Order: sequence, then C-alpha cells, then structure tokens
Amino acid sequence: MPFTVEPTSIPEVRIVRPRVFPDERGWFTEVLRTDAFEPLGLPTRLVQVNQSRSARGVVRGLHFQWDPPQGKLMRVVTGRAFMVAVDIRPGSPTLGHHVAVEGSADEPVLFWAPASFARGFCALSDVTEVEYFCTGTYNAACESGIRFDDPALGIPWPVAPGTAQLSAKDAGAGTLADWLARPESAVFAIR
Repeated sequence: MPFTVEPTSIPEVRIVRPRVFPDERGWFTEVLRTDAFEPLGLPTRLVQVNQSRSARGVVRGLHFQWDPPQGKLMRVVTGRAFMVAVDIRPGSPTLGHHVAVEGSADEPVLFWAPASFARGFCALSDVTEVEYFCTGTYNAACESGIRFDDPALGIPWPVAPGTAQLSAKDAGAGTLADWLARPESAVFAIR
C-alpha cells in the first residue's frame, strides 16, 4: 500500500504517511493517488492546489470555506510546520477540539481535514512552504476564519504569546463562538 493512515482523536481528520523509497540519491514518494485514496476514505477530487511561503513564526489561519465546501490536504514541501485542524461543526461531539501534527520536508506527511474544519499552521523554520490540495475552488465571499489563539480552543501553538506574525485578516478574525453565532455555521451542523 503506498499510504498509511493514522487515526486521530477526531475520526474525520487524518494523518497520511506516504511510502518513501530512499536510495543513495535521496528519496521518492507518491503524494497523490486517487486509486489508493478512495479505499482509505480520502478525497479523490482535488480541484485547486495552493502553495504558501512563510518565515519562522508566521501563523496562517485558522481558515475555512463553506461554498463551495473546501476540504484541504496539506503538506510541507520546504522546512517544518505545526499544522492544525479544528472542528467547527455545530452539534459535533468534538466541536472546538483540534488535531495537530508537525510536518517536515524531510519526512513527508499529508494532513487531511474536511471543509467543516478550520485549518492553519505555524512556520517552524526560516523558510516554510506548505502546499494545499483543495476539494473546492476559492470563493472569497464564503470564506472565514477563527483566531488562532482563541482561548476556547486551547491549541498549544509553538510561538510565544504576542510574537506570532499574522496577516491583518487573521489578526481580525473572530472566535469560535463568533462563528457559531453566524447563520452560515448551519452549513456544517451535525444533524
């Protein structure tokens, strides 16, 4: 099997480790194979690929999009990153819980979280590049975010308080409670 899936504390969030083939030149791995993803319950329709470059201490997120729903399969292609997914589904038994994993260009790992999760990361190296395979195309009118440091989430970010480098949009993001008060949150409700 070209991939191993590790369960997490939230069943919908998956850590995927591709099989690595090392030799004296370095290593080779397959990052995406729909025939292998399907039986593992991973997305097989990925319609947009994004890549970001960040300096050490940059935090991006926590981001999500509801129309079209945009799940993300993330991987670090340069450096290291602390990647996080937070359950934002009203009525979910794991609402507000998170899963975190450290990804590295030296040891490939894929981090899958469906559209109903807010995702983000913290750059842990001087240059960190993260690639996102997305299940929906970007729609600025239907995307939002949650503050990375919302105390209700209790995420142990690897940056000292007040030192994270944020975009203006991320610095102005609301809390999980703010999101849950919005009518759009019903899109992700567990029924």
